[in-house]
Amino acid sequence: MKIVLISDDKILLQQMQGMLADNANEISTIPGETSDLRSITKELAPDLMLIDGRNKEALDLEHVERLTLQCPAIAVILISDVTSPKFLLAAMRAGVREVLSPSHLQELLVPAVERIATKLSASQAAEQAKIHAFIGTSGGSGATFLATNFGYQLAQSHKVLLIDLNLQFGDALSFVQEGKAPKSIADIAREIKRLDSSLLVASAVHVTPNFHILAAPEEPGQAADIRPEHIDEILGLAVTQYDIVLLDMPRIVDMILMTALDRAASIFLVLQASVPHLRNADKLLSAFRSLDYSRDKVELILNRYDKRNDITIEKIRKTLGQLEIHTIANGYRQVSTAINQGVPLVQLERKHGVIRSLNQLGDTMTPAAEHPVGLFERLFRRA
Repeated sequence: MKIVLISDDKILLQQMQGMLADNANEISTIPGETSDLRSITKELAPDLMLIDGRNKEALDLEHVERLTLQCPAIAVILISDVTSPKFLLAAMRAGVREVLSPSHLQELLVPAVERIATKLSASQAAEQAKIHAFIGTSGGSGATFLATNFGYQLAQSHKVLLIDLNLQFGDALSFVQEGKAPKSIADIAREIKRLDSSLLVASAVHVTPNFHILAAPEEPGQAADIRPEHIDEILGLAVTQYDIVLLDMPRIVDMILMTALDRAASIFLVLQASVPHLRNADKLLSAFRSLDYSRDKVELILNRYDKRNDITIEKIRKTLGQLEIHTIANGYRQVSTAINQGVPLVQLERKHGVIRSLNQLGDTMTPAAEHPVGLFERLFRRA
């Protein structure tokens, strides 16, 4: 856990650093005041801030509140000898997790930090569980169609953000809505120092009140402005604002892909029953193994499934291993019509096999005990 200790008292900084030295934390000591919180946060991105609030004149809870509103994932512990109910209420409203007495710091500090660490670990696991990546194994596999239509369906009951990480030629928005996005992920990257929930939500296109898309750049050259640390910061904020975050990703193994997939709970490889798709899927699975992604993190979505295909599900498992496989019915003509019109398929064909496939997955969110566990249930059990 990354901890920042903030105080104008060098002796106190040394004491706190010594108390926490045995807990395998990354500790930074900063001589400063609450007015410096924003710059410290941007530079060090801590998980926990320990703030010396003994100087009542220097302590400004408005700066603390601004920090906790803009960066809700950061925990704040305040050191103060003021214990009046009025002060404690003001600190709580500012987002302070705990107020510790300086006279009992030796006995209180480590347990308080351990409590924060426990909550942070659980929170990070929950946040990771909200992110699910879709990667096509070959051109035309249908990954973008499935990611966008999947998000549209999920948004009937959850707040969903889809991030188009096909940074050079992404067109996820066009699958569900006509027109260009006024802002893209490149715009956020250029303004990353002022990224907060308002900027994130305002930059996304609101396809429906609950389904937002953060579009890829309009110009391929703008992709160069986006770095892995930008993606990490955007995802870290997105999981605090949305129930589910879907990633439409390219078939390119680079630092941006690795940064995003490290945060993802599930990686869905979208393929069709053909030799080129299987070859590419095998290459991607090999790359994932080299990145130490567990097998249960990766699942297959077999698109345009037809039982009459020469390449059966059994052959796919024999080639790629015993991975979870989800099937989507074949509906090439209807899907093409929806894509060409720029609308979700469900608006055109509510009873088509593709919709039934998605609905069957959706039904497994609350399955009967005897039913097999499906994709939606795993998503929301994790989330």
